[in-house]
Amino acid sequence: MLTRDDERRGAVKATGPAQEPVDVLGIGFGPANLSLAIALQEDLPQADAFFLEAARNPVWQGGLLLDGSNMQNHPNRDLVTLRNPRSHYSFVNYLFEQGRLIQHLNLPLEFPLRKEYAQYIDWATRQFRSQVAGGARATDIAVAEVDGTPEYVVTCADGSQHRARSLVVGTGRTPFVPAPFDSLDTPRVCHLTQYLHTVRALEEAPRSIAVVGGSQSAVEIVLDLAHRFPQAKIVNYVRKFGLRLKDTSPFSEEGFFPAFTDYYYRADRASKNELDAYMRPTNYSSTDADVLHHLYALIYEQRLDGDQRIFVRGNSEVRTAEADDTGVRLEVEEVHTKDVSSEHVDLVILATGFRDLGPGPRQEAYPAVLAGVIDRFQFDDDGYLVVEPDYQLRPRSDGTPPLFLNGLCESSHGIGDAGSFSLLSLRAATILDGLRKQGIA
Repeated sequence: MLTRDDERRGAVKATGPAQEPVDVLGIGFGPANLSLAIALQEDLPQADAFFLEAARNPVWQGGLLLDGSNMQNHPNRDLVTLRNPRSHYSFVNYLFEQGRLIQHLNLPLEFPLRKEYAQYIDWATRQFRSQVAGGARATDIAVAEVDGTPEYVVTCADGSQHRARSLVVGTGRTPFVPAPFDSLDTPRVCHLTQYLHTVRALEEAPRSIAVVGGSQSAVEIVLDLAHRFPQAKIVNYVRKFGLRLKDTSPFSEEGFFPAFTDYYYRADRASKNELDAYMRPTNYSSTDADVLHHLYALIYEQRLDGDQRIFVRGNSEVRTAEADDTGVRLEVEEVHTKDVSSEHVDLVILATGFRDLGPGPRQEAYPAVLAGVIDRFQFDDDGYLVVEPDYQLRPRSDGTPPLFLNGLCESSHGIGDAGSFSLLSLRAATILDGLRKQGIA
């Protein structure tokens, strides 16, 4: 519940989409730009800041707020603590204000529940509502010169326009939908970001479900489906031999230190690729021990009962997918023997992750919202956008106002920029310093 002090705090520098340009315009208001909004309020209060959020009522990870799922992240790596441990907006202070601090400290859990962290994000978000336009989906960005000074003009889907001296794009990464599913238009196939919305909208319980991918989310979804639809056959298709345990070595976890970000940034592309391969199991295509063991034990028990309904098919890749009125027909190839099997399922869940920035087949060259201005910025010889250490895109020439990427720079800054909260608040501080150097406020 927000207090009167919270309302006043959120309105310290509230600036609507007025005729005059704001100092900082953020596109997207998820955790990345929320963390920046807090940093601006606490450390650069003279800056006029406003944010455009496509969702009218955003819910952090709304499609994956599964019962019992946790954050896989230390609670103090929150919106603010690494930058300002005394901040009003810390997770600990949120718990204190909700009257749950002692109870939370007594929880026999290593990490916070994902539901509780979503409530924390919502609590902080609502304190900035006067600085955010909800339901404002940015569709075009242009640069205009006003009285000899270049500025950004952002047009939204409703035709409204917003002017700014600088932009910070924090839209989150684009869901990766692999072939052959990228050509299908059917409600029977959904990406993990829409998982809960999809299963809650089903008119009848599915009898057969395919989950594609070997990530933490894939295993959590399989377990959730088994609980929701206990009579359904659930097959998890994994391209590798099997489901892998996440690398939780504290030595590997130093990849989420600021020093590693600096080290990675200075590395050439070949070294970056080598570092990516090492760091990948800390965050991708791997699973925490608790859910992995839960799934394995569940499958074992079903076999013991002579009624196995959950299957993990390793070395498997879906080659074709055709939707019909009753479901989706899949042709699945065993990647080593090349044997092909066919299966018809009622529902397909794609736990296939997100696109990073880059020229590769699982990447996108730049955030789609930048299409109107992307020619103003440099790409390197390998086809990657040139991002400065402070997350600013490098312009081709003078006359382009500052534009920063927030939470989209794993290919330039490493695993700490992979969408987790690990370095969120420190990245906000870095962008804030970049804004200062550009003379913003």
